[in-house]
Amino acid sequence: KDLNRISITACGTAYYAGLVGKYWFERLARINVEVDVASEYRYREPPLDAGELAIVVSQSGETADTLASLRYAAEGGQHTLAVVNVPTSTIAREAEAVAPTLAGMEIGVASTKAFTCQLAVLLSLAITAGRERGTLGEAEERRLVEALVSVPGLISEALRAEPSIEALGQEIAKAKDVLYLGRGTSYPLALEGALKLKEISYIHAEGYAAGELKHGPIALIDETMPVIVIAPHDAVFEKTVSNMQEVAARGGRILLITDEAGAKAADMETMGTIVMPACDPVVAPLLYSIPIQLLAYHTAGFMGKDVDQPRNLA
Repeated sequence: KDLNRISITACGTAYYAGLVGKYWFERLARINVEVDVASEYRYREPPLDAGELAIVVSQSGETADTLASLRYAAEGGQHTLAVVNVPTSTIAREAEAVAPTLAGMEIGVASTKAFTCQLAVLLSLAITAGRERGTLGEAEERRLVEALVSVPGLISEALRAEPSIEALGQEIAKAKDVLYLGRGTSYPLALEGALKLKEISYIHAEGYAAGELKHGPIALIDETMPVIVIAPHDAVFEKTVSNMQEVAARGGRILLITDEAGAKAADMETMGTIVMPACDPVVAPLLYSIPIQLLAYHTAGFMGKDVDQPRNLA
């Protein structure tokens, strides 16, 4: 209720969940949030204000850099909250409080359901913080919770798009490089989508904030490069469309992930459009994580890669 700042630290996919969480905490609870890669956090020696909150996010609860960040924050007098999947883990034991993700055992090395469960927990925390801080009224809280409760049904609906995603995966498999673009909470999803493709298909991929396209990455675009655009029809959709037009003008091959309204409004030629069910923009990251995971999965599967045990990862 009285916090001025939250710091979130994590590694890999959990870090991207933290980046989405930053948008939610700042918008819904009006609290400043810093997000750090755990391996950088303690080495940059950030000044810590005693009594503030440090949130660490980890599937296993044993990630060495994240554990070190937790200890650094605790030594600085911060309150610590662990968002973890394994309740008996070291991070869970050492944190003051635990928000369990309840994802069940994650068998594959590349994080999938752990990511969506981390997002669900972070959104729940942000809604609760907003209510406590008086930035969300009761009606708004109810609307957000109802949106969150609707997500499993929306995901079931989204899975109907799997055949078209599988076909597009065969096209992506021919590429050497792939760009992912997104705005707002879709920007961390672009980073996560690129990471998933790298992890299990070994295709080089980069995620960018869509507005950064013209500040360098646009030089890479030609007719051989797929550009995957994550763009639900939300408040920043029109801006993202203008970035898509920049790609199209340079011969780039666009794969658009959007909803029905977005597919109609985009009105441009694409190599494919994956249509998601309409949803409240606040829960879009949970829903849109499904097609980006499936796209990486089917691309890697078509290439004959081991999607559960990628090389060099543990």
